[in-house]
Amino acid sequence: GPPAGDGALGAPGRSLQTPRALSLSAASISGDTGVIHVVEKEEDLNWVLADGPHPPYMILLDGNLFNRSVLMQLKGTSRVSGLAVSIAKPNPPQGFSPGLKCPNDGFGVYSKDYGPQYAHCNTTVWNPVGSGLSYEDFDFPIFLLEDANETQVIKQCYQDHNVPRDGSGPEYPLCAMQLFSHMHAVTSTVTCMRRNSIQNTFSINPETVCDPLLDYNVWSTLQPINSSGKVDREQEVIIVATRIDSHSFFWNIAPGAESAVSSFVTHLAAAEALHKASDVHSLQRNVMFTFFQGETFDYIGSSRMVYDMEKDKFPLRLDNIHSFVELNQVALRNGSVLWMHTDPVSWMNESVQTQVRNLLDILSNSSVGANVTLQEAGYSQPLPPSSFQRFLRARHIPGVVLTDHQAAFQNRYYQSMYDTPENIRMQYPEGLSPEETLEYVTDTAKSLAEVATVVARALYRLAGGANNTSAIQADPKTVTRMLYGFLIKMNNSWFQSIIKPDLKGILGDVPQHYVAVSSPVNTTYLVHYVLANLTGTVVNLTKEECLNPDKTPNAEKELYDYAWVQGSLDPNSTTRVPYCVRSTVRLSKALSPAFELRQWGSTEYSTWTESRWKEIRARIFLVASKELEIITLVVGIAILVFSLLATHFINAKADVLFSIPRDPGAVAY
Repeated sequence: GPPAGDGALGAPGRSLQTPRALSLSAASISGDTGVIHVVEKEEDLNWVLADGPHPPYMILLDGNLFNRSVLMQLKGTSRVSGLAVSIAKPNPPQGFSPGLKCPNDGFGVYSKDYGPQYAHCNTTVWNPVGSGLSYEDFDFPIFLLEDANETQVIKQCYQDHNVPRDGSGPEYPLCAMQLFSHMHAVTSTVTCMRRNSIQNTFSINPETVCDPLLDYNVWSTLQPINSSGKVDREQEVIIVATRIDSHSFFWNIAPGAESAVSSFVTHLAAAEALHKASDVHSLQRNVMFTFFQGETFDYIGSSRMVYDMEKDKFPLRLDNIHSFVELNQVALRNGSVLWMHTDPVSWMNESVQTQVRNLLDILSNSSVGANVTLQEAGYSQPLPPSSFQRFLRARHIPGVVLTDHQAAFQNRYYQSMYDTPENIRMQYPEGLSPEETLEYVTDTAKSLAEVATVVARALYRLAGGANNTSAIQADPKTVTRMLYGFLIKMNNSWFQSIIKPDLKGILGDVPQHYVAVSSPVNTTYLVHYVLANLTGTVVNLTKEECLNPDKTPNAEKELYDYAWVQGSLDPNSTTRVPYCVRSTVRLSKALSPAFELRQWGSTEYSTWTESRWKEIRARIFLVASKELEIITLVVGIAILVFSLLATHFINAKADVLFSIPRDPGAVAY
């Protein structure tokens, strides 16, 4: 039948890894078709799994039923050809996380050789609501319907044609749905990377079936360093770190409000506050602000930076690291409490213990007068999943991870589509214009600015600053703008003004923070330019000088990065006033070392890849009964046979049927 509606939908990306694979949900090349059945309560499943006379079924599933027990029932049957999930509104009160109970298990520092009692979350289960759904293999496509109108169209078609009447099957014609999302990759990273390799070696037109997840880490330093050289061995650097990526069961839907955005926004605000301190250039230690990409997928960014430092491919060496401060999920504080997590294994080393103790004391003292109470999570508990763990694998570095949770996450929507601005309690009054919303300072912004203030003051002290720190203050206005841009609307006037003119296209409406395979992704670009805007300086250079610092005298290109940004709109016209920003912001590769080393089955480094696929789309239409289809087919064949016989007969008698009659006036002699 003709399509009754086409929709653009979010589908789960097939990502692969060894030994575990991520939301493998395959569809056949020609698409998967089934009769629609709406499941709004668990009892409705019986029709799909046993009673319904018209399998296979395409299920429209209520978002509140999208959980492990329901999906495992569907996985075990051949009566299901696909699943369209309507998003639950409000967020499911019981929490929902398709991630693991023990995130990034096996790729952190704890193992049989290092704190075995802490390995595999033996002591603390960090994400108790984790269902592990993202790591299951489904042999039917699963789509997310974010648009309530699309859901309504499907429900209406179901109600008109498919509702079971008095326990017996509905009458034909029935409403059916077809989903297209064919994934090319197979089984695991090892297999698909090997196929890529064979194709590239022997084929003239190689067809890649999967790509490694890759992007860039963003980093900058308080005092400029030579990015193409090496920092002196004596120079001590404090690393501040956060992750900038998130994930959900569905491809390209990764709001990550609490799991990523809250922490990297706080980090950016702390960087701005510290740069404004008057004596930063005379501090004895440097500070490096580091934003890791791909951390959700077994620490891609941090493992690569550690690898580069070990291999002398980075300006810093591991020996230069004085201490490590990481911000991890900080928006859902209970009261004013922020927890300081340390590593119980390296704590046993006396010199490390002294340095960690100093670090904790400086942090605690920095919170005096701020609405933040710092508490120690204790030495009987391991570090939560954090980038710091990858550095600990290489060296006993003194460090602390700051979070809003003492043990299990406060975040009940970790790595899910529900980790939205609402999850971190961002609220705006009714009736504000986009510009007013951008500038409106929310309570969440105030709370994160307090955390950023404490971090900035502590970093100043750690770096050797001796002055009074009360002037070091993070700006809630900056924080609120960043939250709006990274969580609600990327295409806003502030982001437009701080990026390069040729990057206008990256400002989509709905922000999402999935690492992906085409790099850099929007988040990386924006973190780069926000960091440059907050910590850099405007320099009086022309466009030519700014774009070609090599040819510009005194530009010190090794120390600084220059960006020609498009600037704000002139209030009285439609033109912008561009300018040149000088900063110490750099990008460094975030591609797992496993792919450099061609160790596709590595258990030390992340080996995530993403499958290639063709377009993702869906359509709904009416199907007739099997009997009617058979009758139509038989009648069609009969007409065909009859027409063939008639054609043959006409052809055989053509000379009789089509002979030209003789002229009656002609006489034969």
